[in-house]
Parts: sequence; structure tokens; C-alpha cells
Amino acid sequence: MSKLRTTISAQSRFLSTYDGAENLCLEEIYTENVLEVRTERGPAGLPQKSPVTLGLEELFGTRDHLNEDADTVLVVGEAGSGKSTLLQQMHLLWASGRDFQEFLFVFPFSCRQLQCVVKPLSVQTLLFEHCCWPDLGQQEVFQFLLDHPNRVLLTFDGFDEFKFRFSDRERHCSPTDPTSVQNLLFNLLQGNLLKNARKVLTSRPDAVSALLRKYLRLELHLKGFSEEGIELYLRKCHREPGVADRLVRLLKATSPLHGLCHLPVVSWMVSKCHQELLLHGGGSPKTTTDLYLLILQHFLLHASPPHLVPCGLAPGLLQGRLPSLLHLGRLAVWGLGTCCYVFSDKQLQAAHIDSEDISLGFLVHAKSVVQGGTAPLEFLHITFQCFFAALYLVLSADLSPSLLRQLFSCHGPRSSLLARLLPPMCVPRSEHQEGSMAALLQEAEPHNLQITAAFLAGLLSWEHQGLLAGSQVSEKALLQRQACARSCLSCSLRKHFHSIPPAVPGEAKSMHAMPGFIWLIRSLYEMQEERLAREAVRGLKVGHLKLTFCGLGPAECAALAFVLRHLRRPVALQLDHNSVGDVGVEQLLPCLNVCKALYLRDNNISDRGVCKLVERALHCEQLQKLALFNNKLTDGCAPSMARLLSCKRNFLALRLGNNHITATGAQVLAEGLRANASLQFLGLWGNKVGDEGAQALAEALGDHQSLRWLSLVGNNIGSTGAQALALMLEKNVALEELCLEENRLQDEGVCSLAEGLERNSSLKVLKLSDNCITYFGAEALLRALERNDTILEVWLRGNSFSAEEVERLGLRDTRLLL
Repeated sequence: MSKLRTTISAQSRFLSTYDGAENLCLEEIYTENVLEVRTERGPAGLPQKSPVTLGLEELFGTRDHLNEDADTVLVVGEAGSGKSTLLQQMHLLWASGRDFQEFLFVFPFSCRQLQCVVKPLSVQTLLFEHCCWPDLGQQEVFQFLLDHPNRVLLTFDGFDEFKFRFSDRERHCSPTDPTSVQNLLFNLLQGNLLKNARKVLTSRPDAVSALLRKYLRLELHLKGFSEEGIELYLRKCHREPGVADRLVRLLKATSPLHGLCHLPVVSWMVSKCHQELLLHGGGSPKTTTDLYLLILQHFLLHASPPHLVPCGLAPGLLQGRLPSLLHLGRLAVWGLGTCCYVFSDKQLQAAHIDSEDISLGFLVHAKSVVQGGTAPLEFLHITFQCFFAALYLVLSADLSPSLLRQLFSCHGPRSSLLARLLPPMCVPRSEHQEGSMAALLQEAEPHNLQITAAFLAGLLSWEHQGLLAGSQVSEKALLQRQACARSCLSCSLRKHFHSIPPAVPGEAKSMHAMPGFIWLIRSLYEMQEERLAREAVRGLKVGHLKLTFCGLGPAECAALAFVLRHLRRPVALQLDHNSVGDVGVEQLLPCLNVCKALYLRDNNISDRGVCKLVERALHCEQLQKLALFNNKLTDGCAPSMARLLSCKRNFLALRLGNNHITATGAQVLAEGLRANASLQFLGLWGNKVGDEGAQALAEALGDHQSLRWLSLVGNNIGSTGAQALALMLEKNVALEELCLEENRLQDEGVCSLAEGLERNSSLKVLKLSDNCITYFGAEALLRALERNDTILEVWLRGNSFSAEEVERLGLRDTRLLL
């Protein structure tokens, strides 16, 4: 145990995930990411409640689990979202005795390194030979692990980089008998081996199958840095006076760059290139390609002679290192094609990688707890491997432009992307024929190929044409590749749009984004060409664009806005259950004028983002509906909302449910409602408006001529609020549905509402479930129903009725839903 703690502590103390050129102390630099529990889907496929955010120390806390009998916790996140660093922090907390002390043993593994293991393994050889070897009593230690599996934690980082796909067909239950590495891992995850030992698995979402989810105890989504997290991280990186302040100001002033920084890997690059960003000007990066070219400049200048003035990534700087860049690019392409992300000495030699290439800093020693031997090398991050692969495709002289059509095809990635594109470029040349290498490339991970394609689109943009000039590619060939990439991207998007099924008669045509859509949009954004974006959406006839549960962050929002703002017809844009946040809202503003409705449920948006949204919405004639429930809104956004209601004459629907609006905010909203004559739907469920807020809203709605639906579910409204709502019902001649479930109306409040119903002629549905109503209150409602033939339903489920009373009430009036 002592040896294991010491070894893991040594491996975890420094942040070696990114730059191997310097040792950053993890304790000083670690910044928590947004970690959310995956919510269960309801009958309609939507979450039953808002996602729960938790800290790393709560990872194994008691909470609702997907499968109580399972041992595996899955953490999913996009490339660069901080999964590896999260595990490293967990290891350090355990090794230093600060947390996770319920485990006596922690065994960390990297999936990208495990897949290189060829010989069969048993559980014992996996733990001892590939993690930490006991100096004494090997059998006694192993037996203790088998006897006390609940004191053991195993972590597996980067399941998406494991070339074997999960399967539960081959069962293996013996901890001492060897089997293949993939079979061993799969049976550990299922619990067939070391049952009750906790396993933590990290992966990108695309690699997680429905079959694997059957064996998960809990699934967590790692969403990268919050806006506050970005600032905190930069201040930890730059403790010298003024630098962090200037960087933070720069980010807030340059929205596209700020949007990219929610990925920790991007925040690291911004921190690394702070001098270039702050001192040398030249414009801030807009796209991911811009940023990776900036870090390329930083590394090349660092490795260049001191007399070379850092005046930007000039063609001369690129050409001076062209052989090294091509070597790294060939290695990157071969690695992607063979799902190889750590490279042995033999593989490096086959790719002609020499010490000068390594000295640039893009290849670093792979982290491993196994002692002895030469550590293999890996790229700084998987995104760097994809970037160098794209760079190689652009700079290589023997690439036919026509082959780019396969790269940007919107068909299945495995059948096209890069698979038939690069056979002659891969290494080692002497070991593979072109045909067999093409077969290997067909097994490359689709997500990695999509990242590569987006980089390729960015490198082929007009903005970077001068940078590539003078390389071994002729100007004519480069122009051909640019034209081909543009044509293919535009064509693929049009084909994507044309594949949308026709609309149901009487309804607007709806499109739910397919997996390739976001990638195509991101690729088009990387090219930064307005004309291309305009052509791509020309003729698109869709009334509702749905991109829910797509992992959209601020960067994707910027790409969406870049393309969608050229739509000729207004569209309802649904972005529920993503990670838009305040920065993403800011990115969406350019396309707000083509949105007739905007749905942003569950997107971690605060008052700041909403105030900016409303400021732009006031000038957008098309926008009529706004849904912002399940966010972080407070009374601070109420003045903006009130202004929206009072100023926009065609606004139809405002849904602010499940936020943190109190009576104060409701009173401000009421002032906006007094000046409004168009709103039809108002949703404030799950807030805290109370009696005072309900009273203010009721007074404002007494003479309202258009509101048809009002929800105040779960707002702690009592009899006083009910009395005000009853007076509103006496006056209002438009409201058709009033939702008051899960309050505290009791009989007194219901009796007041019954009096209002007697004088109302418009309400059709009244929902009063879960309000502690007794038979006495129901009697008052029955008397009102005798005089009201407009009301169609009164919901009374979950109240204080006996079974006999339920039966009796149901017989007296079928409009009571019990």
C-alpha cells in the first residue's frame, strides 16, 4: 500500500497531460470542471428533472443510480474537456490521504497503453505487472484484494482510444487465468471480475454504446470549465501582477475566443500563448484552427534560434521546419489509421522521427506507473494528433484534390472518412502495402477523423492561404484543394438538408440534427467564408431545427450562428439540454433575427446571458417565443424580461420555469405584463413567487386580453395568492388553462378559486393536484361547476381524499380528475 501511494503520488503530482516541457504542479493549477449526473429519461425521452451538478469528492456518494448492482462509474466528455486531469486529481487526492480513503488500493490504467499489450493477461498480472509490483508477499496481497474488492478502485482513462469495441459475449470469471486485454477489461467493467471493486471509466460520448450503459452504476458528463472556472484557471496559471487581469479582459472582449476556452485544453493554450495574445496583437483567434496555429507558432519560435524575431507564424517559419512537420504529420496519420496514440522507439524510427522533431515539444513521454524501460511518446493531446494529421494532408505534395470529397462526405465515417484518402502517406512504408493500409484506415475512430476534417477545412481557408504558400505544394494544387473542400462542404450540407423527410400536413417541417450535422457546421465555420455559409443554407425549408442532447458548447453556438444567420425563412431553434451557457448565448446573437422561437432549457444560463439575449431580442421582429426553464435565472433578469414583455408587440410565449425567481422578480414581471397585449403562454413553474408574487401577477392579468395559459406550479402559493387569482378569474376573459399543482392552497384557497370560477366564462382546465385539499374543498368546486359549463377538467390528484371519497366525487361530476 505504501509503495502504491508513493508511486501514484509521484505520477500524479505534476500536470503532464499537456506540455512535457514544463512541470506544472497539479495542486496549484487544478480547477474544477462542470460535472453533471446523467438524468433518467421520461416516457417522452426527456429528463425527469434537471441535471445534478456535483464535485469530484462526491463521485461515489449515495444517490440515484442507473443500476444499483453495477460497479462502473462512467465520465464522458468531449476531447479536451479535462477527463484525464480529473482522474489525475482523484489519484493525487487518494495518494496524499485527502480523499477517497475508503479505498486501500487504487490502480490507474490508460486504455491507449493497454491496447498495446499483446500477451494474455490475468487480473493479477494486470494489477502487478502493469501498475505496481508488491516487493513482498505477492500472493498474500492478491488474495487480500480478492477478499476485499470493495476496498479497491480501478480507473481506466480514454476508453474511446481503446480500439476494441465493448462486448459482453465472452464471459471470463477467473482472476488468475489469462485472457486477452480487451476481454479482461470488458469483464472487469461488467463485474464478472473483481465484483464490488469500483471502476471509473472515462470516454468521449461517441464511444459509449447502449450495451455498455447496461453495466453502469452512474454516468457523469464532464462539460469543461464554467465561465468562472476559465478565469480561476488563468489566475492560477499567471500569478504575476496584471497578466491574468489582462488575459481575462481580452477573453471577455473577444467572444469567439472566450467560447473556445470552456475546454480546458484550449484554456491551457491561451495561457501558454499569453505573450503572443497580449503583446504582439495581430487579432485574436476566432476558430479552433487559428488557435492551434498560434500554439504551433509558439512552439516553433521556442525551438528556433534567439535572433529570430517572433513576428507571427510567417511562411518562412513554417518552411524552415517543414521536414519535422511532415514527419510528425505522417506519424499522426498512421496513428489515427491504426488507433495508435502512444509510439514505441521502433514506430518512431519507422516514421523517421528524430531528436530534432521531438525537440519541438509536440511529442511528450507517455505517463505510466510502470517503472523501468524507455517511456513511449505520445502527442500532447489527441487534438494535436488530429491537427498534425490535417497539416500533413495540406502540406503533402501527393494528395489528389478529388480525394477530399471522401473526407467531407456525410455518409458513414467508417466507409469514407480518410479511409480511402491516405494510403500512400502512411508509415511505416516498408511494412504495409497501400491496400492493407487503406483497410487499417477504415478502422480509424470517426470522431478523430471529424476533428481532423475540421482542422483541414480551417487550414484551407483564404485567411491561411499565405501561410501555406511556398511549401512543397504548388499554388495551383493548393487552390484546387481549397475549391474542392468548399464545394464538398457546401454540397454535403445541402444533401443533409434535402434528406429531411417532408413535413406532416398542417405542421411546420422539422429537422432533428443527425450526428454529422454539427461536424459539417463546425468545418464550414473553420473556413470563415460568408458566401459559402450563404450557399450552404440557400433553399433550406425547415420550420423547426432541433439540436437537443448534442453536446453543444459556445464554440458550436458560434458555428451555428455563422451559418444559420443566412437563412431566408424564420426557424424555431431548439437547443435544450446542452452546455450553451452565457458565453454560448452571446455567440448565438448574430442569428437571433432569423429565429421565431428559441428554446434553451437546461443550459446553465444566468441573468447575464439572458440580459444580453433580451437586449438583442428587442430588435428582432421574428422572435416570438423564448423558453429558458431549468437554468440559473434570478430576480436579476426580471427587469429585462419586463422590458421584453412591454416593448415587443408580437411576443407570444415566455417560459421561465425551474429557476430562482421570487416575489420580487414576479412583481417586476407583472409591470411588464400590464403593458403587454400579445402574450399567450407564461410559464413560471418551479420558482418561489409565493403569495406576494402570485398577487402581483394576478392583478396584472385581470384585464389581459391574450394570455391563454399560465403555470405557477410549485411556487409555495397559499390562500392569499389563491384569493388574488380568484379575483383575476372573475375579470379575465381569455385564460383557458391555469396550472397550480404542488402549492399549499388547501381548502381555503380552493374555496376562493371556486367563487372565481362561478363568474368565469373562459377557463377550460384548472389543475389543483397536490394541494392538501379535502372533501370540503372539493364540495366548493362541485358547487362552482354546477354554474360553469365552460370548464372541462379540474385536476385533483394527490390530495387528501379517501378511496370512498374519490369514488363519490367521481360519480358527482366527471370533470373532476381524481
